[in-house]
Amino acid sequence: MYLVAVLGNCTILLLIGTDPRLHQPMYLFLCMLSLTDLVLSTSALPKMLAIFWLGARHIGFKACLAQMFFIHSFTAMESGFFLAMACDRYVAICKPLRHTTILTGTRIATIGGVVVARGVVFFSPHPFLVGQLPFCKTRIIAHSYCEFMAVVKLACADMAVTKAYSLTVASLIGAFDVLFIGLSYGLILCTVCRLPSKEAGLKALGTCGSHICVILVFYTTAVFTFLTHRFSQGSIPHHVHILIANVYLLVPPTLNPIIYGVRTKQIRERVLRGFHWKGV
Repeated sequence: MYLVAVLGNCTILLLIGTDPRLHQPMYLFLCMLSLTDLVLSTSALPKMLAIFWLGARHIGFKACLAQMFFIHSFTAMESGFFLAMACDRYVAICKPLRHTTILTGTRIATIGGVVVARGVVFFSPHPFLVGQLPFCKTRIIAHSYCEFMAVVKLACADMAVTKAYSLTVASLIGAFDVLFIGLSYGLILCTVCRLPSKEAGLKALGTCGSHICVILVFYTTAVFTFLTHRFSQGSIPHHVHILIANVYLLVPPTLNPIIYGVRTKQIRERVLRGFHWKGV
């Protein structure tokens, strides 16, 4: 699955980067999402494979903090790019004549920069907060990667402020993105219902289908992981929690290029042309 994630997202980047016809807002945001997926999966999966295959069952403390930063900050970026793509679909369907004038190259770059800056700024304190905690008991993490709450639970100090910061930031970012993604698709649905042609409405919704599939996979597993780590008191078996947490890091980066490649006509045709050119 990790190999599929790397190859799939690199293929998306290569196809869009080399085809000027795909230099449109939807595909540029997809490029940003693919880059985020590559960093997100690579921040955890190679070490995880080393644990399972090579028995490398330890990680340096600074490396653990770095892994924690990349996982959480790029998860926030992924959520932000989902919101950006939802807004692009809203403009494309609800204001089609103004699509290119609203989402100019400069605005797309600005949106991408804001999403990246948000992830970096809000999650940069995490490693510093954890790095100052005393660990006077066990240093064994009951997890396959350095998840923030899994590491914090090992500290022998008052962690109320640290936990409160993490909970507040994650909740606000997640709630903001989900709210406006839902609002965008609500407005899209209202616009589609007013279209005189049923075929035109189905075609408009079809352009959103791949995006909705990816969003459901990402937010379902992310919310489950977030809630169980912070509010469950042993009611959910630990191996189930770890499994879902791994799904949340690995499955979206694996499925994103597959879903977008299969359901997006331009990308699908570009891939098929490549195979035809190679004589496959």
